[in-house]
Amino acid sequence: SVSVCIKQVNLLESARIIPVKIFELEMDAKEVFRRALLDKESTNRPPYPDHDSSQILAIKNSCYKQHIDAIRTYYKKEHQNWCVIDACQSKWWIWNKVLQEVQVVVKEIQIYLERVKEGKAAGIADLCITPEELRYRLGEFGQYCPVSLAEKGELVDCSVMSSLQFAAEFRGHYYKMASQEELDKFLSRPEVYVPPLAPHPLPPPDKLPEKLTAAEVKALFPISAEMQGYCPVTYLDGKQRYEALVPGNIEYAAKYQEKVYIFESEEKLLKFMRLPEKYWNLKLPHKLPPIKEPILLTALPLAGYLEQGVATSLIKALNEVGCLKPKFPFLSVKKTALLFVACHLKVFLCPPWENTVIYQFKYTQPSFLAMCKDQGGK
Repeated sequence: SVSVCIKQVNLLESARIIPVKIFELEMDAKEVFRRALLDKESTNRPPYPDHDSSQILAIKNSCYKQHIDAIRTYYKKEHQNWCVIDACQSKWWIWNKVLQEVQVVVKEIQIYLERVKEGKAAGIADLCITPEELRYRLGEFGQYCPVSLAEKGELVDCSVMSSLQFAAEFRGHYYKMASQEELDKFLSRPEVYVPPLAPHPLPPPDKLPEKLTAAEVKALFPISAEMQGYCPVTYLDGKQRYEALVPGNIEYAAKYQEKVYIFESEEKLLKFMRLPEKYWNLKLPHKLPPIKEPILLTALPLAGYLEQGVATSLIKALNEVGCLKPKFPFLSVKKTALLFVACHLKVFLCPPWENTVIYQFKYTQPSFLAMCKDQGGK
């Protein structure tokens, strides 16, 4: 194995040497040492000494583990040319896998050069383009999909995808698309999606929607959310009915036209980010749902406290007493039922349990005791 450190990566970059594809042979350390031992026992060893002792291999493996994470992260982020291969397979399988990956890259480069030479749009997925170079050569639409904007009028922000799988070059500028379908359309007819034939220009930066975190929303105080915090997407998609007035969640917020909007879910937030003009200028009806405020359980009246706190357990207890129909000697049916319900609530409502009450059923109601034990009772 070859161990490369960050210093060597920087030397390659300074010499403008960028590998088109980097292959990482992934293998467990035990397998590495096992194969090294087999090599040492082989009869076809070279005549000169080979540094393959277990101590040297341990040092090499340690250096590899120390530097590989930083190097892998760098190449994945900067050039997206890192490929991991399972080295536990046979050498022929590895050879075929590497050959296949290289053939794909070489073919993509050849297609790119041919299409650019002919003045057509070309994909740039495997050209090791850095994020800085991408930003420098972005076209008129920035990182918004020109195909979605032209055909649907939607602002699809592709900056959330670091991959250039759906990116293309045309007339010296880079454009990012939302999916393979949009990329195919752009590659076939790029002229209709860029100026001067593009039907919809990208709005200026101050007219573009911007996602906000909960902390950023709070930092905008005293600016309050529009529509009194109700989700505009849910309201409009729900045909502006009363039932469609759903409060938004501050975790899903956006800023548009110097106004703040909060949404019910991330799905509704993404809808707004694509079509802000459709949802931003809504008016609330005069009749609004009552404001929901959290109420402490202990603040409820007795009937409400019982309903919210013990209703489920009480129903289960009454159901059990109706099924088992217990009867204590020398006690009426009513008193027996009340004791059974009390013990049931004691077991399932207020753990840990006290043994004194349960033991009263030890000889008269063994089925109830067995039921308690099955449910974790003592």
